[in-house]
Amino acid sequence: MRIGIVLFASAMPFGLAQAQDGKVTYLKSDQVQAAFAKGSPLIEVEDYKIHASRRESRPGLAEIHSRDTDIIYVLQGSATLVTGGRAVAARPTGPEELRGSGIEGGESREITVGDVVVVPNGTPHWFKQVNGPLLYYVVKVRQDGRETAMGGM
Repeated sequence: MRIGIVLFASAMPFGLAQAQDGKVTYLKSDQVQAAFAKGSPLIEVEDYKIHASRRESRPGLAEIHSRDTDIIYVLQGSATLVTGGRAVAARPTGPEELRGSGIEGGESREITVGDVVVVPNGTPHWFKQVNGPLLYYVVKVRQDGRETAMGGM
């Protein structure tokens, strides 16, 4: 499977977010494949991030991002994704980020190849079960902070 990505940034009216340098960013398929092999970020700039994410079979930690809205596109595998509810034992792991051991309540859904999920900033989300390998793009769009299910950050 060949996976590539091209990002275009141009002068955009009305003050919309642009790439940091205003230039086109091109990542060759071998760079993208290498990122998916280990699950790592492709691009991280002030207004957005693009990750080549990989999960094997273990559940992850519940996550809450105060400013990043996650746009997830599944390329391979499937998983049970829980969104909403309350993150259990959530603790700060970095600026504007909380992690917890799971989620109480929330909505469970099975995600699979071709699915797109948008997780608004401030919303707890958790890969409860992974039928791996699970490969997916995550585009993280920076927004103003939002009150979280944990009562803020």
